Amino acid sequence: MKKSSKLLAALLFVVIALAVSYRIMNIAPSGELTQKEQVMEIFTDGGCLSCHSADPVLPFYATLPLADKIIMADIDSGYRAFDMLPMMQAIENGEDINPVHLAKVEKVMADKRMPMAKYYLVHWGSATTDAKRDIVLNWVKDYRNAYYNDGLEGERAGEPIRPIADAVEVNADKAQLGAMLFHDARLSSDNTVSCASCHNLSTAGVDNKQYSEGVDSQFGGVNAPTVFNAVYNFVQFWDGRAKTLADQAAGPPLNPVEMASKSFDEIIAKLQQDKKFVKAFTDVYPDGLTQENITNAIEEFERTLITPDSRFDKYLKGDDGAITAQELAGYELFKEYNCATCHVGENLGGHTYELMGLRKHYFVDRNMDITVEDYGRYKETKEERDRHRFKVPGLRNIELTWPYYHDGTRATLADAVRDMAIYQSGVNISDEEVTSIVAFLRTLTGEYNGAPLSGTIISE
Repeated sequence: MKKSSKLLAALLFVVIALAVSYRIMNIAPSGELTQKEQVMEIFTDGGCLSCHSADPVLPFYATLPLADKIIMADIDSGYRAFDMLPMMQAIENGEDINPVHLAKVEKVMADKRMPMAKYYLVHWGSATTDAKRDIVLNWVKDYRNAYYNDGLEGERAGEPIRPIADAVEVNADKAQLGAMLFHDARLSSDNTVSCASCHNLSTAGVDNKQYSEGVDSQFGGVNAPTVFNAVYNFVQFWDGRAKTLADQAAGPPLNPVEMASKSFDEIIAKLQQDKKFVKAFTDVYPDGLTQENITNAIEEFERTLITPDSRFDKYLKGDDGAITAQELAGYELFKEYNCATCHVGENLGGHTYELMGLRKHYFVDRNMDITVEDYGRYKETKEERDRHRFKVPGLRNIELTWPYYHDGTRATLADAVRDMAIYQSGVNISDEEVTSIVAFLRTLTGEYNGAPLSGTIISE
C-alpha cells in the first residue's frame, strides 16, 4: 500500500474512532429514568453550573496560560446572564420553577447555543445532541401544561406568555377601603399627594413623567411603574425592596420626596378626624386604623387592578383572528431576540432581577451621571453581581405607560425596543422588525372593569 493511502486510512480510522467515541460519550439519558432525572442528568453532564453559578467548579485547565482569561470571561458572562443553581435546586426538590428559568433554558436549547463548542471539545460528554435537546424542550412544554392552569390548549399551552385571569381572589370590603385610601391625599404631609397622583388609573396606572412629583414640587429619581397587574410581580419597586404590595404601600407615605409624612401615627391622626371613614374602617378592621391595616387595604385594592382580555390573550386562548399577521410576526421576533426569556408569564415580566446592559454597557453609553437609583438591586444587597440589576418590568399595557426604562429616558416604544435589542440581546434590528415588535406589544393592552384601559399613545 502506498504511503499516502496508509496515511489516508489512518486519518479515516481516527475520524471514525472520534465519531464513535463522541456518540458513546454523548448518549441521551436512559429511558428508564423519569423525565426529571433525565433533565437533571443532561444539565449535570453538560457542566451548566461550571459557568452559571456563583461558585463554579473550575476545569482542570483553568489555570493554564491564556486559557485562564478565556475561561474566567466565559464564567463571568454566564453567571451575569443566568444563575442556574436555584432552578436545579427547585427541580431536585420538586418545587415550583421560575418561569424565566424555564424560558432561558428553552431558548438556548432551541437555538443550540449551549454548551459552547470550546467547552464540549474538552468535555466531550457535555455536548447537547438532538436527543438531549428534545428531552429538555419536551420537559419545558410538559411542565407548562401541567402547572400553568390557565386553560390554554395545544401548542399555545407551551408558550412562555400566559393570559391574565379574569379575576383574582380578593376581600371586596377591604379593597373598597383600599380604593379610598389609594386616592386619599391625607396620606401626604401637606394633603396634596395621593397614591393616584403618580399612579393615575385613568392613564394606565402611571403619570407619564420621567420622574414623579411629590410634596413641595420635589422629584424622585426613578420612573414610576404602573400599578396595573403589579399583583403578578414577585417583588415590588425596581430594586425589589418591598416583598409584597402591602410593603410597597408603606413606602411612599414616609418617603421625604414623595408624600413626606413623618410617621403613620401622623397619618392616622388625620384620618381619625373623619368619623364616617373611621366607622367604615372599623366595620372591616375591628382593631381600627393601624399601619398594617391601612397597607393591607391598599394591597387588597391593588390586587383588583388587573387588565385581562387583551387581544393577545384572546389569541392565546384560541382566537386566531384576534391579532394580525404583522402582530404575530412581531411576537415571533420578540421570542427570536430573547425578549421572551425575561418578559414571560401573565405580566410579561416581574419574575426576576436582570442586568441592565447584559450585552453592551448601557450606563457608559447613556452619557448621564450615575445615580443611586441606577444601582438597582445593589442598593439593597450590596452584592456586586446586583449592581445595575433591576426587577424586570411587566409589558402589559406598555403602549400607554411611557416613558420607558427605570430612568425614563426612552419616550417611544420604538426607541425602547431598538435599544433593548442592542443592550440586552446584542443585536441591531431593522426598522421593519422594530415596527412589527411594537405592533405585537400594542396587542397587550387589556381591559379594566370591562372597559379598554385608557391612556395616551405616543406616536413613534
